[in-house]
Amino acid sequence: MKKTYFKILGVFITILCMFTLTGCNISIDTSYGTTSSSISADKAQIYYLDVGQGDSELICLPTGETILIDAGLKSGSDRLTAYLKELGVDRIDILIATHPHADHIGGMEKVIQNFEIGEIYMPKVADDQVPTTATYTKLLEAIQAKGMKINQAKAGTTIFSNDNATLEILAPNNSEYKDLNNYSIVTKLTYGNNRFLFTGDAEKESENEMLSKGYDLSCDILKLGHHGSSTSTTNKFLTATSPAIAIVSCGKDNDYGHPHKETMNRLNNDHITVYRTDSDGTILAETDGNTYAITTNLKSVS
Repeated sequence: MKKTYFKILGVFITILCMFTLTGCNISIDTSYGTTSSSISADKAQIYYLDVGQGDSELICLPTGETILIDAGLKSGSDRLTAYLKELGVDRIDILIATHPHADHIGGMEKVIQNFEIGEIYMPKVADDQVPTTATYTKLLEAIQAKGMKINQAKAGTTIFSNDNATLEILAPNNSEYKDLNNYSIVTKLTYGNNRFLFTGDAEKESENEMLSKGYDLSCDILKLGHHGSSTSTTNKFLTATSPAIAIVSCGKDNDYGHPHKETMNRLNNDHITVYRTDSDGTILAETDGNTYAITTNLKSVS
């Protein structure tokens, strides 16, 4: 879709105005289901939603807070919002758009329109790389229509904390990248003694920056960067994260060949258990802070 100069300029101005300056005891149980689950009153729940060739993760804490990371493609937005409501979600306390690619933010306009939103976090992209796509523009318009401000993601900051849970931002660590994927917001959820790392589409460059910063990247479950592409999940990054489980969010028979053979080989060599949304559907990890269980084949929202 062609955009006029004035439309593009309007997007730039909107963005400038809207950004604010702002050793575990592990036991794994695996079960299978075909229906949706529901929010637990005594366990943290992490849903790796099957949104096809895209990304979306939902975190529900027993203290009532709800966090949504990405929202998949626009084509699945109605099914995504319906599933969130089915799970009992009526408010999203923290909404994270990892980076402005359509397979991560496509469904976010509908999410904002259908739920009360506490805060939204996005990366600050260099001016010459700000997308002018209809998807991105509509997301900004939805945010503006609700009178919300965008919190700029800053690595090394904690954006949520209570007695048993913390959510930290570990990337991006630079203000300019050649590839939009490396602007991805990387977050780490710690719940009791269990840890979950969400990497968006972060690739080798961003991974190396996190390593050089000396962040504690260790986790029990790693959501692989860029749908399991060979451009992410380097051997050094795997060593630092040392997950027991890796999650690949990708679509069946996708045109990109995700996950790539090279990535799968790295995971196999490290004896990491792999779950994939294209074959395992929506994947649920539930933890009481000491042990966690995995349930697969929950509802697809692609």
